[in-house]
Amino acid sequence: MNRNTYSLAGAVVVLAVLTGAAGLNSGGGDSGGTPAAGAAARLPVQRTSLLCPEPSSSELASTQYTSFTPNGSGTGAGTAAGGGSAKLLPVTPKAKPVAPLTSVGKPAVANVDKPDGPALIGTADGSLAPGWTVQQTTVVDSGDGRGLLGTSCVAPDSEFWFPGASTVTGRQDYVHLINPDETPAVVDIELYGKDGLLKASTGEGITVAGGSSEPVMLSTLVADKAADLTVHVVARSGRVGALLQSVDDKAGADWMAPAAEPATSLVLPGIPADATDVRLVAFATGSDDADLTFKLATPTGSITPAGHETLHVKSGMSTVADLGDVTKGDASSLIIGSSDAHTAVPVVAALRVTRGKGAKQEIAFLPATPRIDTRASVADNRAKGSTLSLTAVGGSATVRVTSSAGSGGGTGSSKTLIVKAGTTTALVPTPPAGLKGTYALTVERLSGGQLYASRTLALPVGDVQMFTIQPMPDDHGTVSVPEAAQDLRILNR
Repeated sequence: MNRNTYSLAGAVVVLAVLTGAAGLNSGGGDSGGTPAAGAAARLPVQRTSLLCPEPSSSELASTQYTSFTPNGSGTGAGTAAGGGSAKLLPVTPKAKPVAPLTSVGKPAVANVDKPDGPALIGTADGSLAPGWTVQQTTVVDSGDGRGLLGTSCVAPDSEFWFPGASTVTGRQDYVHLINPDETPAVVDIELYGKDGLLKASTGEGITVAGGSSEPVMLSTLVADKAADLTVHVVARSGRVGALLQSVDDKAGADWMAPAAEPATSLVLPGIPADATDVRLVAFATGSDDADLTFKLATPTGSITPAGHETLHVKSGMSTVADLGDVTKGDASSLIIGSSDAHTAVPVVAALRVTRGKGAKQEIAFLPATPRIDTRASVADNRAKGSTLSLTAVGGSATVRVTSSAGSGGGTGSSKTLIVKAGTTTALVPTPPAGLKGTYALTVERLSGGQLYASRTLALPVGDVQMFTIQPMPDDHGTVSVPEAAQDLRILNR
């Protein structure tokens, strides 16, 4: 079963042992000697793992890594109270840490201006672990792979879904597999097209050595030249991080983050207002067909996109809906539901979003995104170019947005706003006063309905409006820990 592949739920999490939490308590309990069960407490995670893929093989690639842990996990502001570290290590022997982080609330940045950069294996512990995130941003300003390729580094897991891949001529799509552990991982890669599972000659039993990465070009796995594929990555032994890199000869390049786990309702938040083409790929993961409904959450309310009221998705087959310029100049989010709640079928889904036309077009991918229960952060925001998209479902949501201190200086700030139910709020965040370097954005759901978010980063190069979209799932910086109490009856068993 897919653990939340966007969040830190797949990360290595170790709870601090708290004095008295699990020990015997000689003063507790009722007159009969049997204590009442204690309420579960929310405690910060104590260890987090993140994996970053090889950035680009282009000679013109320039990559920035931004590491960040937000304030607010009982650590106070500015320093990592109680100790802790967060570092990224290349999968090469005796490599120095990349962008080591020493304090909460302020990003650490590293730049790499060389081709064939290695994958990174990262860990954060102590007070730097809760909510730790790393952004990898690569600019290739011309030639093969031209584009802005951005991704939040992922937690290791055993299952990933990528709707929207391709093996057609002119597309080069790679699944990057990173193994953080010492023992090898064995991975299967399945590709599903419009007629079902494609016969793969080498997609089964791929071995990823311990502490290494393995880019797998999809067109080498199958003979079919097929567009709009759904890629299913399963680790049959061990665990890996997985991300999909797509390079289009004409439309640019970007990373595709894993889609939210299969569900009967999905939200894809943050379609840019000026999108010139939006293409949906959906896949029913079970044995039954799915009948889907669409709503577009606009700044003023939810509407049904004309001509795209429903979509029938056959089991085991990738299905496409070409939504065109569906936003009509308003930043929006796509909400997918089921035609019949009694026969709802889980699906995965993602959008390929295009801005510009002809030689000036650029692509990005927006998968279905898990909701924010408490908090989410995204790093690497510049003085200009960031747009934060917030969508509320099932009720209005009260939200706090915080701009962190800058990596080289600057004072952060927060604002609170209400996102009305069924709407999308797209806002240009306020950078830190006196910003030097980059900063991070943290979104906190304070109350109300379900909240979904993404961040669009635009870095124009010449006439090309290069952009990338990063989903913002909950960071799972805390976990529920039941209170233990004395029960001497176990001594008689």
